[in-house]
Amino acid sequence: MTEENSAIVASQSSAIGASQSLGALGSFLRKCLFSAVSVGPIPEHIAFIMDGNRRYAKKRNLPAGEGHRAGFLSFMSVLRYCYELLVKYVTVSAFGTDNFKRPSDEVQILMDLLQEQIEGLLERESIVNQYGIRVYFIGNLKLLNESVRDAAEKATKATVNNSKAVLLICVAYSSRDEIVHAVQESSYEKRNEIQAQIKRTRGGNGGLDGEAGLDTSEACNERVEGEKKENTMVKHVEKDEGEIQESGKQLQNVPVVKVVDVERHMYVAVAPDPNIVIRTSGETRLSKFSALANF
Repeated sequence: MTEENSAIVASQSSAIGASQSLGALGSFLRKCLFSAVSVGPIPEHIAFIMDGNRRYAKKRNLPAGEGHRAGFLSFMSVLRYCYELLVKYVTVSAFGTDNFKRPSDEVQILMDLLQEQIEGLLERESIVNQYGIRVYFIGNLKLLNESVRDAAEKATKATVNNSKAVLLICVAYSSRDEIVHAVQESSYEKRNEIQAQIKRTRGGNGGLDGEAGLDTSEACNERVEGEKKENTMVKHVEKDEGEIQESGKQLQNVPVVKVVDVERHMYVAVAPDPNIVIRTSGETRLSKFSALANF
């Protein structure tokens, strides 16, 4: 090996050593900073609305997909910081239903990137395994490509036993769709309760409280014979009034949909309301994100 080559190798080794030292120093300083910051109250739940990736790419003359990739890498760094600070829940709005209105080639790029990053969560050294994160995908997953949907289901199942932290990934999501879903599920639930209540209160042939409906046989026989007894008519009127009152009592006890029922069926019901919502582009719009979160 010549002296020149030896100098190059030595220089490279020195650079690698310096990089490693700086990396270790940076990690140490970050931990010190987090220790200082964490002395105050730490939010339990932080939500991020990913935005500005296309503008970032356009400003730097990059393909649209590279802007989304850069945004994802930045988010993963921030996500790591959140969990190092012991933030329990993190939500990211990754792909809203309005994003399907974008050009088909851009939607496909986003789907491919989403699938790639979801599969990356399953790797042994991923952030999910490092911090014991349970992953939820919330939204109308039926709208996703089958391969993306399968990857999401695998990640959900693979992290079901993790309990140290939670990551909620909103895909094919909008707050309107979430509210409609919650109201529908609540209505189905109440319908089943009402049907069960009817079965308990009605007899085998439809009468209330075991009754077989109105007993009209006596009145019919009397009419055939040409007899009309006043006390018989009073008897049936009293029975009718009794059944009407009983029906009124049942209507008062019919289950109704309440706000608590709707909240229970929201996609984000697995986590408390966000303490902080951050839109990465600096905009202050929610863009159909979690409209019911602060009810």
